[in-house]
Amino acid sequence: MSVETKKLSKDISEIFWKEGYTLATAESCTAGNIAAVITAIPGSSRFYKGGVVAYANELKCNLLHVKPETLEKHGAVSEETVIEMVKGALETMDADHAVATSGIAGPGGGSPEKPVGTIWVAAGNKDKILTDKLTGDEGREVNNQNATRKALQLLLELCQNQENEQKESN
Repeated sequence: MSVETKKLSKDISEIFWKEGYTLATAESCTAGNIAAVITAIPGSSRFYKGGVVAYANELKCNLLHVKPETLEKHGAVSEETVIEMVKGALETMDADHAVATSGIAGPGGGSPEKPVGTIWVAAGNKDKILTDKLTGDEGREVNNQNATRKALQLLLELCQNQENEQKESN
């Protein structure tokens, strides 16, 4: 785990402890790496509910409630799919926040439309979902590390925005 990823995880943990938030993960290409980074911080059991590693589209549909039509129209590696994965994780695991990833980590599996290194990442809650698309192939391990770091960055941004909105409304 990189120093930056460890710091992100620690910062997220502190916010979740302070605010009493809960977290769930829905991972495809990162294969549980986000869950591993989150749970590497002592005390994460106070807020981390669990995760689903859904490589197969069947699991994305059955466990995370991704619509088959979404997969048919946009594919598993799409913004629409990770948004539905976040929503499904929030519902299935009864969490306040969720992150999701779906992509082509490599070395194979890419296409001209979606080359290796194309990864969609999302973080959200019931009110808002942030997404980002990563591109560029740096090898499977680095692609997964980049997606993990981006998911944590989006989650931290979401939580910080939420804190700021709460302060402004008080």
